[in-house]
Amino acid sequence: MENTSEIIFDQLVYSCAFESYRGHEEFIPDHFLGFQLSGETHAFHEQGKTIIRENTVVLVKKNQLIRTVKHPSVNERYQFISITLDDETLRQYAAENRVKINATFPGNQRLFFEPDDFFRTYFASLMPYINKTEIVPPRLAALKVKEAIELLLLSNPDLKNLIFDFSEPHKIDIEEFMNKNFMFNVPVNAFAQLTGRSLSGFKRDFQKVFHMSPRQWLKERRLKEAHYLIKNQDKKPSDIYLDLGFENLSHFYSSFKKKFGVTTTEV
Repeated sequence: MENTSEIIFDQLVYSCAFESYRGHEEFIPDHFLGFQLSGETHAFHEQGKTIIRENTVVLVKKNQLIRTVKHPSVNERYQFISITLDDETLRQYAAENRVKINATFPGNQRLFFEPDDFFRTYFASLMPYINKTEIVPPRLAALKVKEAIELLLLSNPDLKNLIFDFSEPHKIDIEEFMNKNFMFNVPVNAFAQLTGRSLSGFKRDFQKVFHMSPRQWLKERRLKEAHYLIKNQDKKPSDIYLDLGFENLSHFYSSFKKKFGVTTTEV
């Protein structure tokens, strides 16, 4: 399998693959605007599954956990290009243009766009920078981000209430959040940020709710889910261990045997 992922001036990401492959599980700290040039991206998140189809522009919201599977089309490789809308640039743009948000952006609104001439031309203008990181000055990078902001606001002025909302995540219910997101293999500090807490505050509140450390609970919860899937849905360990947050199959097998006293084939 041949695949590449290249990051240009820290804000432009271009992914290319000739066979289906699983992307990294990620905590998304910043909004980003992306274009599916060819193939499909299957994104799994707290709300379910989203398929980003070929020739689609998508705005991905910050502060969420995402797992992706990337599929080439029948006659074309997988290609996805995106640019990060970082908080620093967004704050600068808002100050320069005196932007003020006046409403809460609906959380259930789909953030897909038809690739009109403006979006097509914009993403085409990013392609020449692939593999040319060393000659791209920071000022040019900042201009490309600002251009993306202008296009988003042109397509939907109400998006200002989303991309210029700099409020910190509110403190939310740890138990509910963790039971929906335990399968994401991300650092504990990502869970802390997403629940609106500092790392120390998260660990303290977590202990009060679950009476164990986050790392211990995550392992226990993932193994419990694995046991259910293997026993009740006849799932194979090789098909589920990554989806449950385990990094390798041998570690999953040993942890399962230690927890339940039997192997996965004996369940």
